[in-house]
Amino acid sequence: MRRTTRSCSSRSRPDRLAALALGAAMLLTLAAGCRADGGGRDNTLRVGVALYTQDDTFISTVAQDLERLAREAEGEDGELKINLSVADGRSNQTTQMDQVDQFLSRGCDVLCVNIVDRTAAAVLIDKAEEAGVPVIFFNRQPVAEDIQRWEQIYYVGARAEEGGTLQGQLVLEAWQADQARWDRNGDGVVQYAMLEGEPGHQDALLRTEYSVKALTDAGLEVEKLASDTANWNRGQAEAKMKQWLEEFGEEIEVVFSNNDDMALGAIDAIREAGLEPPLVVGVDATAPALEAVAAGTLQGTVLNDAQGIAGAMLDLVLALNRGEDPGEAVDLEDGHYVWLPYRQITRETLAEEGQLPLPAN
Repeated sequence: MRRTTRSCSSRSRPDRLAALALGAAMLLTLAAGCRADGGGRDNTLRVGVALYTQDDTFISTVAQDLERLAREAEGEDGELKINLSVADGRSNQTTQMDQVDQFLSRGCDVLCVNIVDRTAAAVLIDKAEEAGVPVIFFNRQPVAEDIQRWEQIYYVGARAEEGGTLQGQLVLEAWQADQARWDRNGDGVVQYAMLEGEPGHQDALLRTEYSVKALTDAGLEVEKLASDTANWNRGQAEAKMKQWLEEFGEEIEVVFSNNDDMALGAIDAIREAGLEPPLVVGVDATAPALEAVAAGTLQGTVLNDAQGIAGAMLDLVLALNRGEDPGEAVDLEDGHYVWLPYRQITRETLAEEGQLPLPAN
């Protein structure tokens, strides 16, 4: 099947300028809706993609990968076209619900939803079930009871507790390899600060819990100096880190961050303060974070597989469109879940993959 993508933008990288351009193009896409034009309607698969915000680097990357994978599949079939309509929820559930209503009213065949507020999933699911439109949630996981409301509800993402554990292990390995460097006061205790994603977000809660648990399970003693939410945002994290540096200075030995954008914000604040950097770790493995890992300012990150999420969603969309068993297209757990593995990224793994010179011994 040939698949040609009509998207709401042509993004090259997830930076602020691209996000603004995407938002403007999105308005044009929503105006046209999910329906195809002209006589090709029967051969057009209409997919509504609702993002919680396009300012999130990782989410923007997932959307770009989804569009790219659909375009790359163009030569596989001479009949089917894929029309992707992407909407920016701007971190507002009411806005996103309005966008979903528009997708449904304009005849979308499948919805891919990165929901703003996971507690609002039931309302969205009921709307989609009434319209007979399957929903694929991704990266922001609704509660299990909501996923079970209808057989055509799916979730694609990674297990947040696994990401937290791997992040904690990054700190553990660095601490054990060079404790004299990181244990600044020599007391054998890991003094840390925690940048959390947002209040009540499952990934934020689990990454926070399991990152620290990885240290305590290994027998390390820890002390939390500071912890607060920065809503996955680099600027908010920078502001928060500046406050903590004024209070604690170089007493902070480790900075855990629930995602890379916030980790980079912490590094921005540390660099501006001119202080010796602590051990900073993130999650997502975004392009800017990989640059920071290569440069040595970010100790490591945990790959949240944006391309894998996009690919699994596209496989599900195509299977549903063909009337095939989704379990034949993707590895489904409990009939609803596609779980993708996390993976640690350090300078050493980048070197092994040929993305930078091998570090000196």
